[in-house]
This record gives sequence, structure tokens and C-alpha cells, in this order.
Amino acid sequence: MAVDYTVIVVYLAGMLAMGWWGMRRAKSKSEFLVAGRRLGPWMYSGTMAAIVLGGASTIGGVGLGYQYGLSGAWMVFTIGLGLLALSVFFSARIARLKVYTVSEMLDLRYGGRAGVISGVVMWAYTLMLAVTSTIAYATIFDVLFDLNRTVAIIIGGSIVVAYSTLGGMWSITLTDMVQFVVKTIGVLLLLLPIAVVKAGGFSEMKAKLPTEYFDPLGVGGETIFTYVLIYTFGMLIGQDIWQRVFTARSDKVARYGGTVAGTYCLVYAIAGAVIGTAAKVMYPKLPSADAAFATIVKDELPMGVRGLVLAAALAAVMSTSSGALIACATVANNDIWSRLRGAVGKPDDGQEHDEVKGNRAFILVMGVAVIVIAIALNDVVEALTVAYNLLVGGLLVPILGGLLWRRGTAAGALAAVVAGGLSVVGLMWWYGILANEPVYYGLLSSLAVYVVVSFATKPTDAAVLAAWRERLAGRGADPEPETEPTPVPQ
Repeated sequence: MAVDYTVIVVYLAGMLAMGWWGMRRAKSKSEFLVAGRRLGPWMYSGTMAAIVLGGASTIGGVGLGYQYGLSGAWMVFTIGLGLLALSVFFSARIARLKVYTVSEMLDLRYGGRAGVISGVVMWAYTLMLAVTSTIAYATIFDVLFDLNRTVAIIIGGSIVVAYSTLGGMWSITLTDMVQFVVKTIGVLLLLLPIAVVKAGGFSEMKAKLPTEYFDPLGVGGETIFTYVLIYTFGMLIGQDIWQRVFTARSDKVARYGGTVAGTYCLVYAIAGAVIGTAAKVMYPKLPSADAAFATIVKDELPMGVRGLVLAAALAAVMSTSSGALIACATVANNDIWSRLRGAVGKPDDGQEHDEVKGNRAFILVMGVAVIVIAIALNDVVEALTVAYNLLVGGLLVPILGGLLWRRGTAAGALAAVVAGGLSVVGLMWWYGILANEPVYYGLLSSLAVYVVVSFATKPTDAAVLAAWRERLAGRGADPEPETEPTPVPQ
């Protein structure tokens, strides 16, 4: 395992070096939070794919393949569909807004009264997303070094917090590009073909497994529908995803680069399911489906390759964890803390270096909180379900309503957030956290309240709508402060 250990250590050291490089480049709020809005198509596509394909998509995707066969691809597949929908239909408009958070978009659209409550909901979502990603370090480091769960979380979490705090979005972007390359090589080019060959090829897999393992809908129609509601729609509105859209150099980069990333996700989904199916042939009686990835890597891959593939799993976890962490800190600072202090105003107030320090401090504080919660929390699936249920149930309707329906009002948006959020929480208590009903009924109640209250209240002020249309057209935003140009790969 010495060679494997060396590969992992070099990889982790490289992540910290990227953080140091990013610290030297992030000199303004724009550079720190959205990489100066200067990413070209190549880097944008890679980083967008990296953030959405985390530990759940890699380890969890293989586990679903082990449990359900090829239909286990649906979870990650719906993530790809959501990213495609975001890129094709909404990303250009989102990029032209020149904001930093989803709540700022809501303020622009509804007249400055919808951001605080939505900020709290978005903060809870990004916090839980960061926590669940951080917990995944325990699984990977246990395979690598046989470490105690708490120690593994502290080591993995500390590395992510370190490079994210140092360089903000620049560091995260650079590390995500490395992680994208590592995942592509480790999972698609190495693990996938090796797993299929070790299982005896597709003909042997079909001979040894039940026919439902090769049924595209074997996981169940209701499950697929729930995946669409949670993950496809979740991709449309998450702060962690939108913050990547804000990094695009232009609306064309956001649209076409995101389309490439979404297509990559579809391929990754199928690859994970095939790897899991192959693992089922080789190890039919594993104690848990989520052990399939680690088992096949540990037992079937040659030295060196094993280290690279484990680095790929680590890369998947780190990319999601770092993206969720900076999103959580951005929302906490810009949407909650600054408003509570009465500091609502222009996103940039001329104190760029102070704002960089402030955002850096929030990443550090949120990072420590994430590590502490991750150590204390045991059930990852329940935490992630709560996060996505709150996000979709509380924020999907007012966000998409603001983008698509002119008659939507601030009162309707606030009522929808409250109704959807409370419905989801209450129904999770009644039906159980993992039940499908909370997000179904929460979303319906949010939509009904949004429409009724919007029609019952005065339309949004014409001046607000006019300013909103100007921003959607790419006009009317305060210019970003000039900083020394940074070479950006295309």
C-alpha cells in the first residue's frame, strides 16, 4: 500500500498548494467569492461537474448499482438532468444578474423583502450539505489508513477548510479542476473497465444476476419521481450551484459549459451503476451496498491504480464539501449577518479587502462548525434528505416563480417560503424523514400559497420590475472593481 499512500499524500498536499496559490490571487470580494466572474468554458465545465458529483454520486452511485443494477443510475442521472435544465433554460439569465447569492436575486425580483427568510433556509441547506460531505471522509480514510472516524473527519475537513479559507473560490476552482481530472481517470477510465472485466464481462453479469438488475426502471417509478423532485429541481436553485454559475465569464459560457458538465454527469451516472452491478457479481453478500465501492477498489485494483481511484473518491467528496462550505459561508455573511447588523446596501461597498477578510473568517467559522456537527451526527442520509426537502419545498416555487411569472409578489414569495418550509418540517415529523410525502405536499402547499397570495396582493412595483428586467438583460449592475488580471484557462 506504500505506493497508494504516496499517491494520496501527494494529492492532499497539492490541494493545500492550490489553496496557497488562490490566496495570492483573491484580492477582491468578486475574486474571492466568484473567481472574478472570469472562468472560460473548459474550466467552468470541469468545476461545475466536480461540485455536483460528490461522494453521494460516486460511493452512493456505485452502492445503488450494487442494490438495484443499472436503474441505480437514476439518482445521479437526475442530477445531470437538473444541471442540463439549469444550463439551457436559466443559467444565462442568472449569470447576467451579477449577484453573489440566491437571496440577492430574490431581493432584486421582489423588491428587497424576500431575502432574509430565504437566506436562513438556504444556509440550513448548504450547512447540511457540507456536513454530509464531510462525514464521507470517515469512510475513505478508514479504507486508506484504518483511521478512527473522528480523526478521519478532522483530517479531511481541515484540509478542505484550509484551502477554502485561504483562496476562496479561486482555490476551490483550481482544486475542483484537479479533482475533475482525477475522477475522470480514476472512475471512468480505470475502475469502470477493470470492474467489468473482473466480473467476466456483460454476458457473465447478465447470466449471474436477476433480470431486474438490467431493467432501466427497476428502482421503481415513485423513487425516480422523487429523485426528479429533489435532485433535478434542487440543481435549479441551490446556492452552491448558482455560485458556480456566477463564476462564468459570459452567459454563453454558463449555458454551453454547463451543458457539457450536465452531459458528463449522465455518463458518470451510468458508469457508477455498471461498476455497482459488476461488484454484485463479484461480492454478492456484502454487509451494505455502500461498501461496494471500497471493496472492489481494495480487492481488485493493482497497487498505484488503487491509490488513484481512492484519490478519485476523495476528490469527489472534497469538491462537494468545499463548494457547499463557501456557499454556506457566503449566505451566512451576505444574507444573514450583514442584514442582522443593518448593513443592507450595495453588494460591494468599496471595502474590498475588508470584505475578503470577513468572508474568509466566515468560511473558517462555518468550516469548524461543519466538522463539529459531522463528528456528532450519525445518519448521513437523513441529514441530506432534510436539507433537500427544505430547499425544494421552501425555495423552488418563489425562485422559479420570480424567474418565470411576472405577477408573483414579495408577499407571495415570503408566504411560499414559510408555508413550504413549515409543511416539509411538519410532514417529516408525521410521516418520517425518509418518506416521499413531505416534499410532495410541501411543494404543492408552497405553490398554492404563492399563487393565491400573489393574486391577493398588489403587483410588484413597476420600477422594481423594470430594474429587474435591466439586470436580466445584463445591464444596471454595479461594475465589479478592477483587479490585476489573472490568467484563466479556457
